[in-house]
Amino acid sequence: MSEARSNHLQCLWLCEAIRLREEHAGPLEDAEANRLARQAGSDLATRIQARALFLAGRDGQSRALRHWLQGARLALLALSLLALLSGAGLAFAALGDGSRPVNVFWALGSLLGLHLLTLFGWLLGLLLAGEHQAALGRLWLWLSEKLARDAAAAQLGPALVLLLQRRRLNRWLLGALVHGLWLLALGCAAVMLLLLLSTRRYGFVWETTLLSSDAFVALTHLLGGLPALLGFPLPDVDTIRASGNTALTDEAARHAWAGWLLGVLLVFGLLPRALCLLLCLWRWQHGHGRLSLDLSLPAYRLLAEHLQPPAERLGVIDPAPAALPETQAGAAVQASAGALLVAVELDDSRPWPPPLGKGVADAGVLDSREQRRHLLDQLTRFPPARLVVAVDPRRSPDRGTLALLGELSRTAAATRVWLLTPPPGEALDSQRLGDWHEALQRLGLAFADTSPLGWLESGHD
Repeated sequence: MSEARSNHLQCLWLCEAIRLREEHAGPLEDAEANRLARQAGSDLATRIQARALFLAGRDGQSRALRHWLQGARLALLALSLLALLSGAGLAFAALGDGSRPVNVFWALGSLLGLHLLTLFGWLLGLLLAGEHQAALGRLWLWLSEKLARDAAAAQLGPALVLLLQRRRLNRWLLGALVHGLWLLALGCAAVMLLLLLSTRRYGFVWETTLLSSDAFVALTHLLGGLPALLGFPLPDVDTIRASGNTALTDEAARHAWAGWLLGVLLVFGLLPRALCLLLCLWRWQHGHGRLSLDLSLPAYRLLAEHLQPPAERLGVIDPAPAALPETQAGAAVQASAGALLVAVELDDSRPWPPPLGKGVADAGVLDSREQRRHLLDQLTRFPPARLVVAVDPRRSPDRGTLALLGELSRTAAATRVWLLTPPPGEALDSQRLGDWHEALQRLGLAFADTSPLGWLESGHD
């Protein structure tokens, strides 16, 4: 799977996980996510994906997805080791320790019985049942979730299942997993069988109470016909009849039965699993690139109201006015402005703005939600190189203000928070100033207790 396709799948996967999370826990705080998504592209699907990626990164789903994938790899490794051990166990159970003759048909049943039952069950389910999940596939999904050990991964498993069901890719992904594990187990059984036959002497017999020797002759030739075309030996009629009485000591008979057993394992064991694995991988690759969001879902139709405003969907209705009204806070920021000063919730007793040098734009004082949204929309389109946000440290660093500072800082290449000194005659509470320092350090924002206007004008520390 290419990196681009993998990233495409993970992006859609996170969209589904965010959708399920909002369906169970209610709408998320997504004002900043929606604003950034509206800048990401013109079509709704691109904006939904941009919104989901932002929310997933903010709330931990992206990290949880990485943990889930790590858990999936560990689960696959554990199942692979189990398959190898099971394959070796099948070989030992089929041949034993060599102290007793090997009943060839019991050995064949030990090697291929469960494999053929599960293979026919998978094919029957594929033809009749439609969507289904094999037991090994469900075990892998369960182990992946358990090994992730991340509370934010709760919706990832169901989201993946729902996403793949849209194009019926579940059967092919889990089918590739199941057939790959069976191929590993049967391959290990074949290798172990070859080692045991190479290092021990086995005698082969068949036994019956009800059937005649002709039935075993016919069955042996029926099963050995295809392997014989590939060069595997096929016991002749006399050898088959003689093996019904006792284990033959003739080396040629031993070699014929051993080669027949290996050939039947290859043709009716490894070869069908390999073909099914190739089929699943081909169908997965064919459908994987066509995965997309189902925009008809109610959750996505509701998002369209926020991510594609009516003006965008309907086009321009009214002609543009001759001149736009001037605004105080959140004034228009030109694309050429390399530096910007903005203040947050300052009282009228403080003169503002301070004298500014050439090239520094003033965005005024942000007091209302509408002013904040208006400025953030402009900064998203025209991000400044340097930004200074002035705050009054006499106020408490509440979550709303800190969230605004974080949003503003993500729109500029470099940001500093200016903790203004109190007006003459007023004292500043050292405890509250310490709270501001701690909160800004936790957000990873640079701050200054003295005027950073020199940095804003020159860009040098």
